[in-house]
This record gives sequence, structure tokens and C-alpha cells, in this order.
Amino acid sequence: MRITISQLNLHIGNFEGNLAKMVAAVETAKSQQADLICFPELAVCGYPARDFFEFDDFILRCQHSVDELRKISHGIGIVVGSPTRNPVAAGKDLYNSAYFLYNGETIGIQHKALLPTYDIFDEYRYFEPATEFKTIEFKGKRIALSICEDIWNVGNENPLYTICPLDEMMHEKPDFILNLSASPFDYAHAETRIQIAKVNVERYKIPMFYANQVGGQTDVIFDGGSLVLSPDGSVFDEMPYFEECLKTYDLEDVVGFSFAQKSGAVGDKPSFAKATAGEQPKNKIQLIHDALVVGIRDYFQKLGFKKAILGLSGGIDSAVTAVLAAKALGPENVRVLLMPSQFSSGHSVDDARQLAETLGIQYDIVAIKPMYDAFEAALAQQFAGQPFNVTEENIQARVRGTLLMAMSNKFGHILLNTTNKSEMSVGYGTLYGDMCGGIAVLGDVYKTEIYELVKYLNKDGEVVPQNTITKPPSAELRPGQKDTDSLPPYEVLDPLLFQYIECRKGPSELIAMGFEEALVKRVLRMVNINEFKREQAAPVIRVSTKAFGMGRRMPIVGKYLS
Repeated sequence: MRITISQLNLHIGNFEGNLAKMVAAVETAKSQQADLICFPELAVCGYPARDFFEFDDFILRCQHSVDELRKISHGIGIVVGSPTRNPVAAGKDLYNSAYFLYNGETIGIQHKALLPTYDIFDEYRYFEPATEFKTIEFKGKRIALSICEDIWNVGNENPLYTICPLDEMMHEKPDFILNLSASPFDYAHAETRIQIAKVNVERYKIPMFYANQVGGQTDVIFDGGSLVLSPDGSVFDEMPYFEECLKTYDLEDVVGFSFAQKSGAVGDKPSFAKATAGEQPKNKIQLIHDALVVGIRDYFQKLGFKKAILGLSGGIDSAVTAVLAAKALGPENVRVLLMPSQFSSGHSVDDARQLAETLGIQYDIVAIKPMYDAFEAALAQQFAGQPFNVTEENIQARVRGTLLMAMSNKFGHILLNTTNKSEMSVGYGTLYGDMCGGIAVLGDVYKTEIYELVKYLNKDGEVVPQNTITKPPSAELRPGQKDTDSLPPYEVLDPLLFQYIECRKGPSELIAMGFEEALVKRVLRMVNINEFKREQAAPVIRVSTKAFGMGRRMPIVGKYLS
């Protein structure tokens, strides 16, 4: 049997576009004499469609796409994800389902049983969990059909769930597993995904074909990395990250493959910690880089926008954002504003200009002092006798935000937010000022990770000017200002933020880990009292295990830790 995996970049609600991609993939699979082609989870509508699932018309259009695929299934099996209606009045209205189409018929449907509700997932809001599990017979083979999370409770060891769908199918002795997935990216997830797949295969001793989605869906990025595993748990193949791909495999080759055969190894198969023959390298910073480029590109393409604008300050965050945008959209589609004030250093303007010229992007210089002075003059009576403080700093940031939004409105450019995760965590940003934007490119990347990202960007020659990298970080909103005037050094701040945000460590745990008590109280208070800013912030491209947005839902007025 020949099995094709089609790893596609799908567009939520773009039924015509998604269907056209799948039809083309079916034709390619037929030309490669494939018996079966497998598409990702909810491929007809894209994932995550969220409250679109509440529209009857949306579900009807999903069914229409399935009907169209059924028409072209003569001579080839098509396995595709789609919502289906629950005929029972009790329970949710829909199932998250996998259709098996062949020769103009539906020869099987398997519903998803394990519906994640953690982090960015909210599937139980829409779907009823499956309670029946049957294999599908096709061309003399029995197939265990599963959907994404259904392989994440091997042997009922995941405390989130009480059933293991594949265990329920094994009495029918399937020949291989098909898994349709929409498994989101974070920089650690590809390795975890492979280990989960291996645990399943080693438990059941049959191959697995795992089809994952690829591409950006606003804040959520999918990395692809679809998998084929042989019965001994070896990775026969891992498809590319962050790009569409179609590959056809001979089941017999996969069944006969082992790590020892591929590598020349003898004896026991290597442990999960050691990469096997078919796996790709997993460099954290390269993965973050690639995810951010895809996130920017797909945000623009899927919304029908072409050009981006951002403020280029001469600092490292805006520099990195500009480089990523130029890669994602092309330098001809990126425009930047340099907006010096009386507090801006000369080298910051020079650094920003140098970067823009190196990238070949359009730049304009608009000095903000006259506008800032006008605000001061307008408020002189009300502010009389008051010292210069964060108020005047925020006026500068909001003047810049207004200029950028004006350019965005006038020319149809989308403003990119350049705030990093460290700043976003502690509220070191101005609402309606530097926090303006359609999407936050670096909002899930800590400041210390930004420096690692710059090294990657400059690995083949200087792109970001060296002075931008080496000068102390500063908002340049008052004379001689440095970030450390308001914040702990980033090499101290970021590890604490990581433990609190990603690892959910409370204050007593953080103190026990060696963080100073006063620092813990100070930083956690800053994080918590600035929740209202994050609630109003642009969507953040998710690259970590815990990003701001859908995956982290905190009360604005909560008292805990404040």
C-alpha cells in the first residue's frame, strides 16, 4: 500500500482555497500511484476556527468541501478532517471528525475523543467527545484512525483524560495508525511530539502516519513536521518545518525499516533522548526565527495585506522586527519611521538609518520634538509645578504611535508592534504608544532571547549594526535613560519571568529556587498589575510554551501575588 501525507498551510474559513489545495494534492498522489492520502485535522475549514463553528452556514460549507472531495475519491482513499453534526440532542452540536472517503462513498468516520481545553485549546466549547472506536478496513488493511490529541493519552497515563482511543481499537488488530493533527508550534513541541508518537508506536508495534498542519493563523503557528514511524519506534521520516510538503510512502518500506538498518547500529534501539535516523535538527533560535517569519508572512497574506510599517528606533527590538519583516514580506514591502526626540542619541538615528539602508527598506525621518512641545504647551497650565515623570515619557511614545497609525491609515500599511516579552510582562510599554500595532512580532521572545536571535541574523555577515547590539538598552525618553533604571538587568529578570509565566512557579517556590524575596515581590507585582495592558495589546505570535493571549488567561483585578 502507498500512503501519501499532505502537509498543508490552510486558511481558516477559506473553503475554496483549502479545497483547491486538497484537490491538487489528490491529483499529485494519484500520479504517484498512492492508494491513500491523508490531510490534517479540520483541514476543510482550517484550525482553530473558534466561534465560526457556531454558524450553521460555516458547517454547511465544511460539508460541501467533503462532498467535493468524495467526488474525486475514485481510485484513491481520502482521509480528511471536518466538523460533523451530532445527531443526538444531548451534548454538543458537533464532532471533530475524520472522514475516510473512497470511490465516491464515505467508508468510515471517526470522531475525536480527547478534546483539549488547556493553554490555547478550547475544543470542548464546540465538540462532543467520541465514545465509539472502530478500525476501518481498506484494501486488505485495518487502519486505526485518530485525531491529534487522541494519541496523547497512551495507556491512560495522561491525567487529563480517562480513555485511550487507540487502546479501544487494538482488539481489531489494525495494521497501522493514521493521525490527523493540528499541532501548534512552540520551540520545544517538535521533540515532545516525536516522543509521544514513539511511545504509541512502541506500545502497539505498528507503524504510524501523522499528518500535521503548517502555517500561521494570527497568533498560533503550525510547524508541520509530519511523521512516519516504523513499528520499532524509529522515525522513518519527519517532513520539513514551516513549509507545505507532500510525500508518498510504501507501507512495506516503513514496516521493514528500523533504526539499526538505517544507521548501521547494533543492539538496543537508542533511547528517546537520542535523535533517530529520520529526525530533523531542532535548534531553538532557528525554530523561533522561522516561526516568526512564517507568522508575519501568513498574517499579511491571509488578511490580504501587503505592506508593513514600524518605528525604527536604533534599538535591538525594532531592528530585529525590521529584519524579520523584510524576510517575510520582501524589503520593498517594509517601511520604517525614524522618530527622534530631543532625548534620542545621535548614534541611535545613525544605527537605524544604517539598518534600513542595509535591508533596502524605505525609511523616513520625522522629528517629534515640535509635536511633543505642543503637548507640553497645551498642558502647561494643568501641569504647572509638576515634575517631569512618566507622563512626559508616555506623551513621546503616544506621539510616535499616532504618527505610525497615521501612516498605516493613509497608505494601508499594517503596523508591527516591536515590544518584547520581557517588556510586555512587566508593563514596560505605553498603551496607545509603542504598544500600537496589528500584531506583536516579539511579544513571546524574552530580551535575552532577542540577543540570541540577533546572533543568528548576523551569522552570515552583519545585518543588525554592532552598536545596536552592544549599547545598553534604553527607551530614550529622558536624558541618559537606561532600562535598568526601571527594571532589573534582563539576565536577572528573564529567568524569573520564565519560571513565573512558563513554569507557573509561585512566590514561595521562586524564593526557594534562589531568587531574592524583594525581587520576586517587585517583579510579580509588575507582571500582575499590568494585565490590563496585555488585555488591550496586539495579538502575540506564539513561539513558547506559554504566550500572552489565548493561552494565558488572567483576571485583571485579581489580588493574588499583588
